[in-house]
Amino acid sequence: MVPKLPPSSSPLLLRAAPLVFLLVLGCKVGPDFRAPQADAGQGWTQPAEPGAPGLSAWWRHFGDPTLDRLEAAALAGNLDLRQAELRIQEARALRDAAAGAKYPTVQAQAGITREEQTLNGPLPISEIPGLSRDITIHDVGFDAAWELDLFGRVRRQVESAEAQAQAARESAGDVRISVAAEVARTYLTLRGAQRELAAQSAIVEAFRRTLETARRRAAAGDLAAAEVERIQGQFLDASAGLPGLRARMHAAALGLGALLGRLPESEAALAATPPPDIALAPIPVGERADILRRRPDVRAAERRLAGATADVGVAKAEWFPKLTISASAGYEALKGSQLFNQPSQLWSVAPFVSWRILDGGTIRAQIHASQARQEEAALAYESAVIAALTDAERALLGYRLALETTGAQRAALDSARRTYRHAEQRFQHGDIALMDLLDAERNLRADEDAYARSQTDAAIDLVALYKALGGDWS
Repeated sequence: MVPKLPPSSSPLLLRAAPLVFLLVLGCKVGPDFRAPQADAGQGWTQPAEPGAPGLSAWWRHFGDPTLDRLEAAALAGNLDLRQAELRIQEARALRDAAAGAKYPTVQAQAGITREEQTLNGPLPISEIPGLSRDITIHDVGFDAAWELDLFGRVRRQVESAEAQAQAARESAGDVRISVAAEVARTYLTLRGAQRELAAQSAIVEAFRRTLETARRRAAAGDLAAAEVERIQGQFLDASAGLPGLRARMHAAALGLGALLGRLPESEAALAATPPPDIALAPIPVGERADILRRRPDVRAAERRLAGATADVGVAKAEWFPKLTISASAGYEALKGSQLFNQPSQLWSVAPFVSWRILDGGTIRAQIHASQARQEEAALAYESAVIAALTDAERALLGYRLALETTGAQRAALDSARRTYRHAEQRFQHGDIALMDLLDAERNLRADEDAYARSQTDAAIDLVALYKALGGDWS
């Protein structure tokens, strides 16, 4: 049964309702947040190509289905990313908890109390007719309390909690970009190690044939023993690099398993598959100012600044009085059969004003602390902007130079191939000795190895550029 208030109280509540409504819509103290206008400076512009994959799936630019599979698996199972998603849930729950303070709290209770009162106390129970020493009290009802948000303290708390929830979401986007970049970097390292291993193995084989030829010539007296030792040293030096390449290849495969949130050996079979070609080309970087809108670390810093600004209002609201309305209603009776009768009804409404007048400077200190945190967050945002622009400029320059290096190595490799073909033709006509032909082959294999390394370096620089540009994860 719901308790009813006396009819005489209704006009009073109706007259007070507009006042309460105005009080609830009271002002909010403290500064209102305005998004800072960051200066991105003068920069580059390169429009996106029609039909090209967006930055949210930038790894598709490599045209490698295996990399696409690894990225999808990592974004679904990476443990760091799953922790970041849980931090989003935590921040949203804290925001909802802060929003709950805007509404009244209501608590229901019911109970039966059995009491035995003293006969030797100040109340002469034994001399009062009808009053028993043993009594049983039945009661049921509810209590309610509501702090009216006169000066916006609760609204500022909700504003701060909402900004922190948004910052958590942006931070998760930053983790997402980092995970995607690390998967691509590790995968490209594995494929690069495979190419370098193939090129280095070819160099070792060329040195082996050169060494065999040198030994035969030395046995015939046509070559000095010192020259044989020199060639053997080159053969051993080239052979010594093979284990390191195999170790780098298998370490990358184990790293991929961990990035996917699985056992490290889960992707070990990739080391036995042939490496595909790497697609390297200039990419659409867009406007320089776009970085500040795309980078989740910059957006997270901006949201943390918004939260710190709202916290200043929370601290300043403590200067002002608080109005709390408490209410209770219910039934109380000595007999359970009489509990819900009209005479057993009780209720109360108690407005309460509290105002800290003297507190030893605690409020002032808390305001100063919140203002310091706001200024710190503003500097952190500025630092994030500068770091984002620096990363992008460095990565763009690094990739541009890496493409130039790869182009130069490609030209050197083409020249070495032409030289080797000419050497083969001259050897077939008897114009040069076998040692000269083997020298041309060793030079060719060395240029193949250098080209493979330049391709790997350029691909990793491309990953760094994609990461620096920031993905569109919205």
